[in-house]
Order: sequence, then structure tokens, then C-alpha cells
Amino acid sequence: MRIEQLQAFLAIAETGSFGQAASQCGITQSTISRQIQALEATLGALLFHRSTQARLTVAGEKLLPRAKKICQEWATIGQEIKDLQAGKQPDLCVAAIHSVCSHFLPPILQQFCVDYPQVQLRVTALGSDRALKVLRDGLVDIAIIMNNRFLATSPEMTVALLYEEKIDVLMAANHPLTEYEQVPPTELIKYPQVVFKDGYGMQRLLQEWCSIHNLSINAVMELNLLDAFRGVVRQGEIVALLPETALIETSQDNSLAVRSLAPILDQSQQKSPQPLTRQVVLVSTSDRLTIPPIAHFCHLVRQRLTHFDQQTITKSLSA
Repeated sequence: MRIEQLQAFLAIAETGSFGQAASQCGITQSTISRQIQALEATLGALLFHRSTQARLTVAGEKLLPRAKKICQEWATIGQEIKDLQAGKQPDLCVAAIHSVCSHFLPPILQQFCVDYPQVQLRVTALGSDRALKVLRDGLVDIAIIMNNRFLATSPEMTVALLYEEKIDVLMAANHPLTEYEQVPPTELIKYPQVVFKDGYGMQRLLQEWCSIHNLSINAVMELNLLDAFRGVVRQGEIVALLPETALIETSQDNSLAVRSLAPILDQSQQKSPQPLTRQVVLVSTSDRLTIPPIAHFCHLVRQRLTHFDQQTITKSLSA
């Protein structure tokens, strides 16, 4: 059963004539006759009494209301898809990690609302794993997350690198580790740490870093809010490894201190020591990027964050 067969059926039912229905549908009378014959063969019943006027049979009467409903739904979905491709979508949903939501998205959201005032923005702060899941489930259109190796296993995902930033050590202002400009990892692991909960990219990053360098940290607490990290660290010996953009608000807090983490020399390959960093990426799907509002939002994000380099982050921290 094809939609044009149902459309031909409705045209004949409305006009009472195969010839008039053919003109209305923009096809020949022989074509519309073949369409009805194919539909009747599929259903196993005659739909019209063929006489001077085409009249519905009992089977035709049964089909009529359902054919109208099917064709109306077809017309509706066709219009909705055309509207979607034209940028006429009711909302745009974004999931992003907390630091991006706090520091980078506000001006982007404001500009998008100016450019697409008819589109309702819905933004949720989530951990990287959760944000990626809701994107895959079709609950959001865009995810801004930490890069991870699992993204490479999803060919439908489009991934754009936005920026890379160092991981620093957050501690109380009077913490013993403040004597270091760069905290040696061997000294860092002597103190208890607060870490992100499972499902956050930062936890996975630290686990992989510790595994590579045969380090063992004493994780005494798991949190997911930056305010909570600052509150816990402020109290005593507990420290935290956090990305620099998550530490911008600490620059004016005299009760907290931030130190760089000393890079570890790779003895096996004799490479220059590399700092611990994370990459932040924008993720969507190739089909979503053909939709104008989504494509425009991604453009605004890339425009603002792709050139957000290490020097800019450091300037923000010292401001």
C-alpha cells in the first residue's frame, strides 16, 4: 500500500469520477486506474462500483475514514519536516558540563535568542557520560563534554575540538602543598582527595592518569558540584584535581589556593614531560547539523570557544 494510492482513492471518493480525480492528482486516468487496482489487490476487495459514477463499496466505506486520517498524518509530518529543515523547530536542547554552562554558554545563549527568538532553548548541566547518553537517546540536540575514546566508536557522531586546558590542584590557602609552584604527583598522593562522581569525564581521566603512572590516590569523597568541591577543600587537608575553567571563581577567594601539577617524565619513551590536560569537545549528529538552528548554535559555540587557548584561560584565572 502506497500513499499515492490512498490519495487517488480519496480523490475518486470526493469527485465520484476517475477522470476528474486523475486531473485533480495531476496524473492520467490510466495511471489512477492502475493505482486503485493495486490498492484493491492489496486489500482483497473492490473499493468502487464502476458505473457512470464511481460509488464506494462497503469495503470502500470502511477504508474512507482511515484513508483520510492516514493522508492527513502524512501531510502533517511532511510539513513538520519541511519546517524543521527551514529552522522552524519549537526548541533546541543542549547538555553541557558544568564549567561550560557556568562560564561560556551565557553570552552564546543570549546571542542565539536574538538570532532565533522563536526557538525555546533548554540547557542542562550534566556529566560527560550522561550528556553523551541523552544525546544518543535523542533527548538533546548538542552535547558539550570532555573528549574520550568512546566517541570514536560512534560513527554517527560529529565531534569538534573546542579547547584543551590543564588540570590544576585546588587546596586550602594554608595547605602544606602551597609551598610548591608545581606540585609533584608523589607529594599530591599523600593527601586525601575529593573527586567527581562516576559518570563524569574527570573521574575517568584521573583513573587513566593514575594507571599510566602507577599512582594511587586516596579518594575520600565523590561530588558533582563545583561549589561543593570548594567548600570541602576549604576545610583542611583534602585537595582536588580540577580543570582550570572550573577554578576561575577561586581567583578572588582568599581561603583557597591553586597550584599547577608537575608533569611526569615518560621514562619509557624519553618524551618531554607533558602536563595533565583535558579536551572539551562539541558533539552532535550529522543529521542534526543540517537543521539551521542547531547548525547556528554550533557555529556560535565554535566561534567563541575554538580559540579559547591556554593563555586566555590563565588570564581568566588571574583576573
